[in-house]
Amino acid sequence: MDLSEITGHVSRTSFAAFVKCAVLHTNKLLDSLVNQGQNSSPFEIPIRVSFAPSDLCPPPVRSREGMEIIVVPQGKPLATILVADDDQQVRQPLEYLLRLQGYRVLTADDGVQALSLLEEQPVDVALLDVGMPRESGFSVCRAVKSRSATRLVPVVLMARLGGAEDRVHSVEAGADDFLSKPVRKEELLARVKSLVRLKRIGDELETAESVLFTLAGSIEAKDPYTAGHCERVARYAARLAQQIDLPEDLILALRLGGMIHDIGKVVVPDQILLKPGPLSADERRLMETHTLIGEQICAPLKSFGNILPIIRSHHEHQNGSGYPDHLTGNQIPLTARILQIADVYDALTTDRPYRAALSSEQAFSTVRLEADRGWWDRKLVDELEGLLKNSPELPVAPQASLLGRPAPLRMRYCAR
Repeated sequence: MDLSEITGHVSRTSFAAFVKCAVLHTNKLLDSLVNQGQNSSPFEIPIRVSFAPSDLCPPPVRSREGMEIIVVPQGKPLATILVADDDQQVRQPLEYLLRLQGYRVLTADDGVQALSLLEEQPVDVALLDVGMPRESGFSVCRAVKSRSATRLVPVVLMARLGGAEDRVHSVEAGADDFLSKPVRKEELLARVKSLVRLKRIGDELETAESVLFTLAGSIEAKDPYTAGHCERVARYAARLAQQIDLPEDLILALRLGGMIHDIGKVVVPDQILLKPGPLSADERRLMETHTLIGEQICAPLKSFGNILPIIRSHHEHQNGSGYPDHLTGNQIPLTARILQIADVYDALTTDRPYRAALSSEQAFSTVRLEADRGWWDRKLVDELEGLLKNSPELPVAPQASLLGRPAPLRMRYCAR
């Protein structure tokens, strides 16, 4: 077969959407023909063949001269790559090169379309031109990194003759990498391969985190009296951290720590966990292991570095009477002190088997008395009280009844 016969054969055996495709020498990549193109793009290939929809492609066709046309490798794609560029002379060659390597490729010609694809489909790496219409690559990158569903997607920004200013703006937008156009094939493929590997690691960590949050939720679900407790504690704690100007990483740690701070209770039998009255000495010793067990469960996740002190120390007291390490004062991590105030407040303002919910005023009266006993950080108690008075949008714990008197301290949920 000569080249005209080959392209005719491929056209007859696939569908009608025509694209450019690489003509490869056996056991070689694009290099042998890349330089034959007359266009400026380094990936332009001077042959047109048909390309099957949905990645359904005919098998490679070999010529007498040992040349073969490969449209897309068969089998499961290595990963999904988004290529977003308003210049078709850049976008299409990038698309075809990545398809030839075994990637599934999504394309967009403006920033709005790119954002829509990122929201609708799972993407492993996004290649974005900085100068796209409607939404620039910088704008799309900032949006991607600000949304929980897409924040782990690696973003590579591309600019023609990318100078220092573009690179600085890319870093500020949260991009994971930057490429100057015209893009070198070897550099592109190496960057994409590396970022796909990092995305896979991130996905595994996210899956592990999801399992932990599900486990923590199952513990809470055992007791109808504690429904929504962890979510409210997380919100109280995060807002209190914002109120006192903690850095964003610690605010995030409190938001996550609030959700899983009691995960170690998975080892506590239900007859102890749901007991309506005070615990015996043996039962209390077993209950108190939950902070250490929780830390051990979460320790393998390096991303939980700021969360571990919260899990371990949220039952410590200012006077050293808490557990597990009998820390005092500022020895207790600040994030743990914040969470325990949120924890005790929510416990007091919800119905429990052993007492009815208190009003907010009654709860803070009780918490202040306990702070005077040496349990809690009084400054943080006052900060949370002021915050709740000025922030009506914060969650309100369900209150089925108000008895008008504090519960006995020995029967308090938070003391467990």
